[in-house]
Amino acid sequence: MDNVKKVFDFLEDAKVFYLATVENDQPRVRPYGAMLLFEGKIYIMAFGKTNATRQIAANQKAEICAFKGQTLRIECLLVEDNRPEVGKALVDKMPVLKPALGENGENGVMYYLKDATASFFKMMELVETIQF
Repeated sequence: MDNVKKVFDFLEDAKVFYLATVENDQPRVRPYGAMLLFEGKIYIMAFGKTNATRQIAANQKAEICAFKGQTLRIECLLVEDNRPEVGKALVDKMPVLKPALGENGENGVMYYLKDATASFFKMMELVETIQF
């Protein structure tokens, strides 16, 4: 199974993941659920002009955590990619977001995970590490 798809499928199955960003020296964590596999990359969406988007603009380093029978932690950089086709792909996948995001997701900010290390844990034991 393709490693990126394996990580994406885990996030999809978990439904909710937690995104940690940094504001100055303070970590900030919030729940997310909008994700997309597009052109072989995992994308997440943040609504535009929020604390999260400002924090990511200042520091691209982030960590994502999800739980579904085991824990997945992803250390990565978040890279902004606001091509209309990416936003439209997310809206097509999750039409419930269209009223808030717009036809092509123009009211959101799309980020793909870069230089990612995904670690799967069962209890406290590392089971597998995937880099992409």
